[in-house]
Amino acid sequence: MEPGIPSPLDQAILMTLLYADVFSFPMTAREIHHFLIGCAASAEEITCAIANPSAWLTQYIEVGTLNQQPIYTIRKADNTPVFATRQQRDIASTELWPKARRYGVLLGHLPFVRMVAITGALAMRNAGSPQDDLDYLLVVKQGRVWLARLGAVVLVRVCKVLGVTLCPNYVLADTALEQNRHDLFMAHELTQMIPLTGQGIYQEMRALNQWADAMLPNAQAPFYSEIDAAPRRVGRWIQTALELLLSGPVGHRLEEWERRRKMSKFHSQAAQSTDTVLDAEHVKGHFFDYGSRTLHRFEESLKAYNLVSGFEVEQAGEMFSPAAD
Repeated sequence: MEPGIPSPLDQAILMTLLYADVFSFPMTAREIHHFLIGCAASAEEITCAIANPSAWLTQYIEVGTLNQQPIYTIRKADNTPVFATRQQRDIASTELWPKARRYGVLLGHLPFVRMVAITGALAMRNAGSPQDDLDYLLVVKQGRVWLARLGAVVLVRVCKVLGVTLCPNYVLADTALEQNRHDLFMAHELTQMIPLTGQGIYQEMRALNQWADAMLPNAQAPFYSEIDAAPRRVGRWIQTALELLLSGPVGHRLEEWERRRKMSKFHSQAAQSTDTVLDAEHVKGHFFDYGSRTLHRFEESLKAYNLVSGFEVEQAGEMFSPAAD
């Protein structure tokens, strides 16, 4: 390849770093490989391409260190301290992770909850501080979305008294795993979430959203793996007993009452956001267009570097809170 003419792999690496740069997130070689945009490549190919970069790639990237290993980001003229920021966020994330896992497992023991996954900044080890909110995705039994969310809200309020902020930002039915929006923001959020309970549901969700594989072909499994902590023994017995109590006509009436009550409360806020989904199978409570803003910033970066993503980037994400920020 002639100097100054980028290979497809070089372009994919730069594109991946540009997306991460939206969140001020320098990446390790392993992270670049896992979240490489639009190009399947081996870990060895990525390591070689960034350890011995072409003249074209060299002009755009710079190297720092994180825990004695190289990390890579977009070269900037203003000396923004992104490497120090990544170090601080890595420390914060390490401190937060055991807490996030513990409370995520508790959420997984609530009635009708079938899967819990960590999402948001922490899923990428990019939490802003040890006091950051803990973001989760919950998959619950069909017909009990709003009731399951109510149970989660009770736990949220108990934890708030303890100084812990839980954010079960997205609750969806186990019959609504296939996502309607097919854009890079959603593909990233889908592939970076870390399931804590319900590994089987997670695999089903990935299988129903194979469109994301074209955008992030190397991200076939969670970047950080966790042992499935689904309820067992006493925990499962208690969950089953509560579900029996809340099944049938009583459960139906409570579900409908809670749905109407919260829909009325959220209506005006939801109307102002394309990121919000509220119906019988989804409760996504963000009222800020994180997906749209992220994709807009990424598209602006692509233009600045004369890059084209190679696939249509739809506007407005539908899932989760942002990967960082």
